[in-house]
Amino acid sequence: MKRRDFVGLTGLAAGALFLPSLPGFGHTPVDPARLLEPGADVIVKKRLADAALNAAKSAGASYADVRIGRYLNQYVFTREKQVQNIVSTESYGVGIRVLVNGCWGFASTSVVTEASLAATARVAVDIAKADRIVQREPVQLAPQQGYGEVSWKTPIQQSAFEVPVKQKVELLLAANAAALDNGANYINSALFQVNEQKYFASTDGSYIDQDVHRLWPTFSATAVDTKTGKFRSRSALSSPVGLGFEYLTPSAAEQIAGPAGTNTVGYKLRYDLLADAALAGKQAKAKLSMKSVTPGKYDLVLDPGHLGLTIHESVGHPTELDRVLGYEANFAGTSFATLEWKAKNLPYGSQEVNIVADKLQPGSVGAVGYDDEGVKTREWDLIKEGKLVNYQKIRDQAHIVGQKESDGCCYAQSWEDVQFQRMPNVSLRPGKAKLSVDEMVSKVDKGIYIAGAGSFSIDQQRYNFQFGGQLFFAIEKGKITEPLEDVAYQSNTQEFWGACAGSCDQSDYRLYGTFFDGKGQPAQVSSVSHGSATTRFNGVNVINTARKV
Repeated sequence: MKRRDFVGLTGLAAGALFLPSLPGFGHTPVDPARLLEPGADVIVKKRLADAALNAAKSAGASYADVRIGRYLNQYVFTREKQVQNIVSTESYGVGIRVLVNGCWGFASTSVVTEASLAATARVAVDIAKADRIVQREPVQLAPQQGYGEVSWKTPIQQSAFEVPVKQKVELLLAANAAALDNGANYINSALFQVNEQKYFASTDGSYIDQDVHRLWPTFSATAVDTKTGKFRSRSALSSPVGLGFEYLTPSAAEQIAGPAGTNTVGYKLRYDLLADAALAGKQAKAKLSMKSVTPGKYDLVLDPGHLGLTIHESVGHPTELDRVLGYEANFAGTSFATLEWKAKNLPYGSQEVNIVADKLQPGSVGAVGYDDEGVKTREWDLIKEGKLVNYQKIRDQAHIVGQKESDGCCYAQSWEDVQFQRMPNVSLRPGKAKLSVDEMVSKVDKGIYIAGAGSFSIDQQRYNFQFGGQLFFAIEKGKITEPLEDVAYQSNTQEFWGACAGSCDQSDYRLYGTFFDGKGQPAQVSSVSHGSATTRFNGVNVINTARKV
């Protein structure tokens, strides 16, 4: 069931979907809000799942898993002094995946009864049998222990869905006013909120309840020179997070100042939307008269809010094993980092580059306890001292690289979509030696400090690329001297990471994230974070994006 509502400012209207009574459980309809609440009505959920698992096994499946899901989304959009839109959606149903004679089959249903789930499981088995005639090699699943009945919940302090829409609208409009009062002519702002209530069961013996929350406040402020028609924008320096509404509590803000002279602010697990919007208004206006960069080679000092996107595109996607194998090519292609490339032990970067994958970091937008194959999430190395040591893989990929377990990175965007390999959090470890941002800047003779994510382009092998940003500051003989505009850097993955000269220490470590990372065909979205401390790259080619070639 799906619905789209335009909701008034006084709060989110609560809709109820009532299910047919379950055999043996009386005649009282089951409310999905109650059914999917982690820890509640476990017997009902387990019985529903078992109906599907037993039907799948009886029909010939050697393995089956069931995902009962209720997905809540609320998006609030404003512009200047107006509310543009308030969108609330709810999606509720069940996806069933089976393995028959070494071939996958999948089917889903929005009718959540024992009879419907059993029938859907049999459809999935029929699909697997039909697909077998075109499959070249049988699926090999890595072993997976059953966890019994377990649960996991995003450790939030306040659910964003419990906060009145009026309060959210007032916050966004206040941020808009702060930007307009400080030099912006236009501003769009938005608040994205997601709650995934998921129950997973499999023939391995797992029954897993999860309650996942994600939040993303964002905006784009624009200043215009009415005489010339020139305009410049500055977007929010926030990050999507796996937190509740407490992320937007100004009184609890944990602000991290950028290097002296940059007038930028970074954030850890709290974000002051009003302060950032006010600063964005000033900086958007200042961009109209900033000096345009002179092209050339520069040492770059990259803030975590900028570097996260570069990590995402040049490390996160190319180490996805399905791209490496050529199984996935949508959204900018496959990967240069093939199995043959890895076997040659070629350098991915300098010895300062240590990149880890995980779904565990507190506050990260990708944090969950178990993936959609029932695998407990963990941490593992992708790049160690500049060498590629591992990929991201799921249960039916592990044997291809000679391994015996999944990394726990298999996900679907909803109950009605089949799960497949998705990027976990991919992060650059901070430096071990104590080093502040100002100390890093003091060692740069000719460079540019870059904050915030901007435009980017990358080729079909995830190798050659170009990245822009939000804010740029010249570094001359160890000091920040002036702001710059029209900056982008060009490189390739090996050259860029080979130029990495080191990172600041753990005290500067922060998360960047993406709320809508697209992959697959048909496309699905997922959310992922990328952590790092401020990091230096030597001798990178910088171009002027305003100059005609």
